[in-house]
Amino acid sequence: MLYPKPIRKGDCVAILSPATEVRKEFVDGAESFLRRRGYEVAVMPSALGPAEGSFASSLKNRLNDIESALRDDSVKAILCARGGYGCVHLLQHMPLQFIREHAKWIVGFSDVSALHALWQSAGVASVHGPMAKHLATEGDDDPCSELLMQILEGRPEYEVAAASSPYNRRGKGKGVLRGGNLAVLNGLASTPYDLMDLKDGEDVVLFIEDISEAIYAVERMLFRLFLSGAFGRVKGLIVGQFTEYRPDRNHGSMEEMIDSFLSRCGIEGLPVVFGFPVGHVSDNRPLIEGARVELSVSEDSSVLKVMTI
Repeated sequence: MLYPKPIRKGDCVAILSPATEVRKEFVDGAESFLRRRGYEVAVMPSALGPAEGSFASSLKNRLNDIESALRDDSVKAILCARGGYGCVHLLQHMPLQFIREHAKWIVGFSDVSALHALWQSAGVASVHGPMAKHLATEGDDDPCSELLMQILEGRPEYEVAAASSPYNRRGKGKGVLRGGNLAVLNGLASTPYDLMDLKDGEDVVLFIEDISEAIYAVERMLFRLFLSGAFGRVKGLIVGQFTEYRPDRNHGSMEEMIDSFLSRCGIEGLPVVFGFPVGHVSDNRPLIEGARVELSVSEDSSVLKVMTI
C-alpha cells in the first residue's frame, strides 16, 4: 500500500465533483477553509457544472477534472465536493497504473467509496472523510476537519474512540482497514474493484455505513458478504452510522438486525463496535483506507488505533 506524499503549506488542493451536483456555497466554503489553513485551491472547471441531469457535469467533464488533477504536479491532494450517485461511471476509464503513478490523497465518503475501491485496487491509500459541505459549515475547530488535515499533512497515526453500546462485542483485532458505504461497495461485487473480496490475502478490519437503506436490504448485503466467504478474513467489524431508515416488522433497529445476523451466521470471537462516528452525520471521523489498524473493544471503551504501514 502506497501512502501519498503529505501536503505542505502553500501546496494546491483540487476540489472536484465526481458524482452529483453540489451547491456553490459549499464549494466556496471549503475553498475558504483550505485557504485559511495556508493552502492554494484549484476548483476544477466542472466542479460547479454545467450539470447534466443529477450529475455535476457530463461524464467527459467529470473524468477530465479528476484526470487533470492527478496529472497536475502542482496539485497535491483531491477533495471531492460531494458524493451522490455517479462515481462508478469513472472507474473503467482510469487504469490502475495511472492512479499509482500519480498517487495523491483523495478525500470523500458516501458514493466516493467507489473511488476508494479504485484507489485500493491500485494499491494507494485514501481518506474516507468529510467533504465540502462539512468543511464549509462545521467551523475551523471541528475535530473531524482537524483530523483530516492532520492526516493530509503527514501525521497518519491516531486513535478514534466510540461511545459504548449494548450490542458491542469485546475483543481485539488487527488488519488492513477497508470499507465505506455498504450499498456502493456491494454494487462492485465480482468486479476488479471489489473491495469486499476478502477470501484470500491479508486480514481486514471492516467498517460499514449507509443512508436511506431498508433494514432488510442491509441484511441482504451482509448475507452476500457472509456467503462469499469474506468474513473469514475479517478480524474486526466497525458498524458506523446507519441513518434515515425505519424499523420494520422483523427488527426494531439496524443495530438489532446486525447483532442478530452475526449470531445467526455463527460469527463469533470477533470484536464489533456499534455506533462508530463515521457516515452521514456531522461527527464523521476520517479513516485511512488501506492503513494498518487495531480495533479494541472492551466493556467500557472502544478504540480504533490507526497506524502507519
